Amino acid sequence: MSPYLLVALGSAVGGVVRYGCGVVIASRFTPTFPWATLFVNVSGSLLIGLLAALTQPEGRWGESPLLRDLLMVGVLGGYTTFSSFSLQTLILMREGRLAAALTNVGASVVLCLLGVWLGYLLASALRPAVS
Repeated sequence: MSPYLLVALGSAVGGVVRYGCGVVIASRFTPTFPWATLFVNVSGSLLIGLLAALTQPEGRWGESPLLRDLLMVGVLGGYTTFSSFSLQTLILMREGRLAAALTNVGASVVLCLLGVWLGYLLASALRPAVS
């Protein structure tokens, strides 16, 4: 199967999952802060860390460029929402809500870096021992 088709299919799946997360989170939290976007960016960072470790040459799933394209470029590319994060932060700033904007930036950067690190650590712990 063409890598372009895999990425396109993965992006469609990621976009639908992102939309679903937004609907669920928006129904449970106040709309005054972009909780859904923060959740998607943090969970996407965790997942990309897991997948990066699992699909590298010495990873549990071995090196698989097509699997990486499907999952990391396609699904997670369609799922994560950094452009939405940027726009929502700008809107918060334009509304004069500088504290909320800075909280969104700080929380997103710190939690996403923590997520990718934890995902990588988790996947590394699952790696089969070399004999």
